[in-house]
This record gives sequence, structure tokens and C-alpha cells, in this order.
Amino acid sequence: MQHEACELILVRHAPALTGGRLCGRVDVPADLQDTAALARTAQALHHVRHVVTSPAQRCRQTAAALFPALDPPADPRLWEQDFGVEDGLPYADLPDLGPLPLDVLAARQPDGGESFAQMVARVGPALQALALRGGSVAVIAHAGTARAGLALATGCVPAALAFEIAPLSLTRLRAYDGGFSVICTNLPA
Repeated sequence: MQHEACELILVRHAPALTGGRLCGRVDVPADLQDTAALARTAQALHHVRHVVTSPAQRCRQTAAALFPALDPPADPRLWEQDFGVEDGLPYADLPDLGPLPLDVLAARQPDGGESFAQMVARVGPALQALALRGGSVAVIAHAGTARAGLALATGCVPAALAFEIAPLSLTRLRAYDGGFSVICTNLPA
């Protein structure tokens, strides 16, 4: 059965007020002071038909700033990666992961958390379900969520970790029967 073409627009939330700490599942607010950037992002999303968010406060606040007339649903599968015991640690106290090859990094699971590969397995079904809606769908979520979408599109989970995803940037994916293609990534509005 042929579905209407769908574009998933993965929007990273506005800058998070992390206090210098790793905040995957730590629920922190968004910094919404850059009203010009929010206005540009809202304008870039004026055509979307559906909006969904991660349940994180920073995502819900960003969605409210971008779509003030809507109360979009939150899907818990869109949460950022669970960094377990490392979540909430100051950046200076985190292990140096820079030297790790991407395949090792994608499989790395902090104690009590999940690996990026596990996150992709969690996020994938949510993005695939959203693609069935047709039209343009905005997903207000996290850098990890956008990278998970890129992993689905490229078919390579480790390679998705090489993409940078800035706050309020757009990662656009085209859904087609059997998968996704990348239109663009990390596009500032």
C-alpha cells in the first residue's frame, strides 16, 4: 500500500540549562532567551502537519515556544540516551571517550544506562510509526534522537555518532517504503 510521502523533521531542543553537567535523562529546562533563533526555527516549521516531543522538559518547552497554539503529545521512546551513573556528572568528571572507535562507542553502555545502539532500537519504532502519518512531522527531541534517525537512514549505527547536532537545528529525513533518506542534517533555521 502506498502512503503519502512523509518528511520527518528532527529538531533538537533549545540549549539546555545543564549547569555544566551531562544531562541525558536528567530533566533540565531549556534556555529560551534567543527569541530570534526560535522565531527562525518556527518559520522553518510553519508547514508541518504533526508535532510530537520527547517528554523532557527542555523539549516540551521548546515545542511550546515553536508551536504556542498546540499541545503536542510526548512519546517516551524519544528521550535522550540514558547515560546511567554518568548522567548528571560534571563534564570534567566524565571519562574521555574521544579516542574510542565509533563502533566501540556505539556499543558502550554506562552502568545503569543504555548504549547508543540500544537507544537506536528504542527510537527507531517511534520514528517509523511517525513516518506513516504522511506529510511533514516535526519531532522536538534530542541530539541522540536525531542521530538515531540518521542511523536508521544510513543503516550504520556507529556512523551516526559522527554527526554534530546543534541546539535548534533541523535534521530532515524523507520516509519511503522500507526506510529513510537524509535530506539534510544539523541545519540551523
